[in-house]
Amino acid sequence: MNPARPAVTHVAVQDGQIIGAGTLEELEGWGDYTLDTQFAQKVLMPGLVEGHAHTMEGTLWRYTFCGYFDRMDPDGKVWDGLKNKDAVLARLKAAEQSREDPDAPLPGWQLDPIYFNNERVTRADLDQVSTTRPVGVLHASGHIMNVNSKALELAGLLKPGVNHPGVPLGDDGLPTGELKGPDIMTPVGAHVGFNRDMLACDERGLRDFGRLCVRAGVTTVTDLAARMSDDVADMMIKVTGEPKFPARVMALRFFHGLTTEELIEHAISLRNRSTDRLRLGAIKVVADGSIQGFSARMRAPGYYNGAPNGLWYITPEHMLTIYEKALEHGLLVHTHTNGDQATQLALETLEKALQKHPARDHRFTLQHCQLADAAQFRQMAKLGMCVNLFANHHFYWGDEHYALTVGPERAERMNACRTALDNAIPMGIHSDAPITPLGPLFTAWCAVNRLTASGRVLGESERITIPEALHAITLGAAYTLKLDGEIGSIEAGKRADFAVLEDDPTEATADSIKDVRVWGTVQAGRVFAAADV
Repeated sequence: MNPARPAVTHVAVQDGQIIGAGTLEELEGWGDYTLDTQFAQKVLMPGLVEGHAHTMEGTLWRYTFCGYFDRMDPDGKVWDGLKNKDAVLARLKAAEQSREDPDAPLPGWQLDPIYFNNERVTRADLDQVSTTRPVGVLHASGHIMNVNSKALELAGLLKPGVNHPGVPLGDDGLPTGELKGPDIMTPVGAHVGFNRDMLACDERGLRDFGRLCVRAGVTTVTDLAARMSDDVADMMIKVTGEPKFPARVMALRFFHGLTTEELIEHAISLRNRSTDRLRLGAIKVVADGSIQGFSARMRAPGYYNGAPNGLWYITPEHMLTIYEKALEHGLLVHTHTNGDQATQLALETLEKALQKHPARDHRFTLQHCQLADAAQFRQMAKLGMCVNLFANHHFYWGDEHYALTVGPERAERMNACRTALDNAIPMGIHSDAPITPLGPLFTAWCAVNRLTASGRVLGESERITIPEALHAITLGAAYTLKLDGEIGSIEAGKRADFAVLEDDPTEATADSIKDVRVWGTVQAGRVFAAADV
């Protein structure tokens, strides 16, 4: 990723920093050295940078996995995907029967009814698992949760007349058990095992997430919606500071539940606590929900299947004050927008904020930004914005987007990497783990090929090249985090962060880039083998 020296034979490292990259003869000029040949038959590239993930995945693996696709856990075990609702209920029943405490809640994760012909899961379905134990399953999107009657009862919601946009009601006037958005998921989640900050991990979970990073070649990862209470911040500083923790984590303070003044004050206080392996002080704003959950905010013509428009997670006034104050105090803001209406709100709001607080290098970034059209990308460029596109979505939900959520035309322009690069917008691509599995090389494959799970090419004109994709998962993502001066390329003065590969990604084909084998990582000069984590 250093165009002046795109390929070299040796790299010199001292105290966790790169002091040079070139030939052995060139690097001998630095003085006495020890020649480490353990990677002589392997390929080093810059440590991969995951610009949108959530460390909560490390904790979720202690809950019941209910996903549709096969998935590897931190121990390397591959769990079978569940292909219908009955299989989901069977796995939950097995987990329920293994619990010794009859009152303990049963949490699950990664459900998505859109794969089951969009047949919604109801409280009656989960009542088949238990009527006495609270049961709750988080959707793959992270924006919806399904719970049983016991959970609704404990939360005081098993009653007629509940008036909340995130609580659908059935024909009987009672909640169906589907909950949309953090306003309603958070208080109910406390009764079904998500009794901590739903977006946070615990000590064991953070360590387990670090193991997933090594398996994926990731040396810098984001925790993109952390509330960062004092106890969570203390825990993350402790764990990331452990000698064997293998990654650098950049945690963004989630906006929800705070006034603008409280948010800015907390972000500044967190920034002052940053360490090398825990970067703090940036802000995450969420504008809307998920497309496949039909909670994203859409401009006309709306959802292809006629579903009502989605949910706003923030008011325009609140977004404006956050943007203005963040610019005033030099704080980085990343904003989740899935629907194009949410993207338009963010663009118009930043334009207003920049008129009050001009900034040449703000790097405000739109995360996901899945349905942006060409005009919106042109506006992003004029505003000096970055974008981090959800390339994995094409594989995991592309068929559903084509047939159900947005229809063929808009599905083919989703996550428009080619348009972003053609407009010279700094770009990363991401997994949004745990929404999809952490694996930047697979994400690169998604952006290069734009294939759905059924093999459909979804928007050939928006494909990018392998070199462009490799840039997006290294320097591109690093730029959106304002870390490109430290990581993202192998060159003098940067951190000694490497993905250690068994195969050369520059020799891979469009088909095989996802199959490049990861041996492990080097993070700040410390070696981590995937086989040993």
